[in-house]
Amino acid sequence: MNLFDIVYEDERSGLTDCVIGKVTDDNRLVEKGDVFVAISGRNFDGHDFCADMLEKGASAVVTERDLGLSQQIIVKNSREHFSILASRYYGNPTKKLKLIAATGTNGKTTTSNLIKEIMNLSGHTCGYIGTSGYDVCGKVYEARLTTPRQMDLYRYFREMVDNGAEYCVMEASSQALSQYRFAGERFVCGIFLNLTQDHLDWHGTMENYYKAKKSLFRFCDNAVINTDDKYGKRLYDELSRGKDKINLVSVSSSDVADFFAVNIKLRAGGVSYWLSSSADEKSFPVTFSMPGRFNVENSLCAVAACCQSGLDIKTACDNLQQVKGVCGRAEVLYDGKFTVICDYAHTEDGLRKILSTVREFAKKRLIVVFGAAGERDAGKRKAMGECVGEYADIAVVTSDNPRFEDPQTIIDMVLEGFSDSFCQVESFIDRLEAIKLAVSVAADGDVIVLCGKGHEKYQVIGDDYQPFSEHDIIKELTDNIS
Repeated sequence: MNLFDIVYEDERSGLTDCVIGKVTDDNRLVEKGDVFVAISGRNFDGHDFCADMLEKGASAVVTERDLGLSQQIIVKNSREHFSILASRYYGNPTKKLKLIAATGTNGKTTTSNLIKEIMNLSGHTCGYIGTSGYDVCGKVYEARLTTPRQMDLYRYFREMVDNGAEYCVMEASSQALSQYRFAGERFVCGIFLNLTQDHLDWHGTMENYYKAKKSLFRFCDNAVINTDDKYGKRLYDELSRGKDKINLVSVSSSDVADFFAVNIKLRAGGVSYWLSSSADEKSFPVTFSMPGRFNVENSLCAVAACCQSGLDIKTACDNLQQVKGVCGRAEVLYDGKFTVICDYAHTEDGLRKILSTVREFAKKRLIVVFGAAGERDAGKRKAMGECVGEYADIAVVTSDNPRFEDPQTIIDMVLEGFSDSFCQVESFIDRLEAIKLAVSVAADGDVIVLCGKGHEKYQVIGDDYQPFSEHDIIKELTDNIS
């Protein structure tokens, strides 16, 4: 590939064409022939390394200002242009895909996977990019980021297209949106699920967090918005008064909306309800195998998004009922003498949703194993403890992904939330020991909820991803239980 294959004619002033390697923003990875993109971050400015990169053999550098260098490409926003170059590098694959994106603090993975399954069952090949993996319609890659970085993301898009994908549904994280990882795309539909405290270590304030989520809808033809959420109501109002032409679709599990649920019935094995459409003035029965009112909202958003992306409502509802569930989301790992449920809940709101749901059908005690992630929003840790203390009979506080932070310090911050709780509280740095304790004390009718890891098969300790599968652990611990 040559430089002028990805640098178009109006961008070539002063440049000489040449064979290129990869495109990267990491100065440590630059090799002869690579294109280096200078990103200005919080603690690092790639512009300081541009001259060195050219001396090292880079074919060109992308900058936001004139550095007086040969082979420099000056752009307004280098983060955004990185995505543009990545797309060109892989042949602009998204031009052949109908893109759907879900954003929100909780529910992105469930909603996105429901859309993928509904589309596939309808005969439309649909890829998926998100927390539980990168499904390129023939192979699933393990996910380390909800939304991968630019070169990886567009490589996956390319692979989907080559494998015959028509659609791709993706989780749009607030970090990815603020970093322009898929700038310049057009989404057939964007979905807003909810917004609660998370990632304030990155965004600083809830207002910044909200604005990052809202930015998705500049690129969408249709917006499906959960108006049961207060930020969803705000977004619907702001978009309705905005200048951008976007078709707005409201979703509610408690009020009349464009898509809404009536006669909701909650049970341990899932939910059932009638899905009503204001536009069609029709209702369709839904029985869905994931428990909790929050999953009514997720499934409503999934059906609404599919309808805005080309499916008829009856087909979408019929196919939803065939979906068996989503790995690590309110997933039953063992159901015998007691029950073990695995869920990805890692915020106060996520914990409240799963624990309030389980509390409704737990016959005896509720035992919760959970922790808070290291090097992530520390302000939510006490609130997570308070939430678990409200619902649990026994709480076992342990490690999640501590990264480079001291695990005991994280645990101590979570334990502050139990000061007014009457539940029994235990703590272990070793998550395996915490799970073993929960299983050893569980009696007939108890329910254990393992929160935080969900689908993940690893723990991040330092920068090491150590194998850790709660699915395998629970199978081993319960195999010999009569």
